[in-house]
Amino acid sequence: MVSRKRLADIGYRTFSASMMLLTVYGGYLCAIRGYRYWQRQKQLKLAAISQDLDAVKAD
Repeated sequence: MVSRKRLADIGYRTFSASMMLLTVYGGYLCAIRGYRYWQRQKQLKLAAISQDLDAVKAD
């Protein structure tokens, strides 16, 4: 049979591992969101430049 100390150690390690995984996953989600934001800003900037050029050509 497993002693209380051993059981507590297993529980602590399991909890710690799950918290590490959640932290890594949260960092991944944050990085993906930042990357998508950066890409969207780049697209909007290019679209604005394109519209400015179209306006100049129309005049």
